[in-house]
Amino acid sequence: FCTIPTRADSEALIIARGEYVYAVLNLFPYNAGHLMVVPFRHIADYTELERSRELPEFSDFTQHAMSVMRRVSGAQGFNIGMNQGVVAGAGIAAHLHQHVVPRWGGDTNFMPVVGLTRVLPQLLTETRQLLADCWTSLE
Repeated sequence: FCTIPTRADSEALIIARGEYVYAVLNLFPYNAGHLMVVPFRHIADYTELERSRELPEFSDFTQHAMSVMRRVSGAQGFNIGMNQGVVAGAGIAAHLHQHVVPRWGGDTNFMPVVGLTRVLPQLLTETRQLLADCWTSLE
């Protein structure tokens, strides 16, 4: 997560950048539009976010991501969360990140269960562009 912001937004699938955090599409999404809110600073634990600056922006980006997703895709619900530590299931435990996964009624089908495959209706680059455009229009 530390090198992602060094690349161009379109290449890195970054949707938006703030002063302390950025929003980026997940390369292995659970659903179309699955994004993550990530601090620029390399920290592993939620309690390490600076309360006066990083924490408010982290929260604002999560809330804004939900609004954008509702506008762009009509998301009906969300799974929002983070796994803190390897024992909790964190795939990348060394750098804090929060998942924002849009959900719709009936969005889970047999493919992930039977075929260990996810079917996404859109390319990640197309999704990134739609979300990035909407992100700035809702600011």
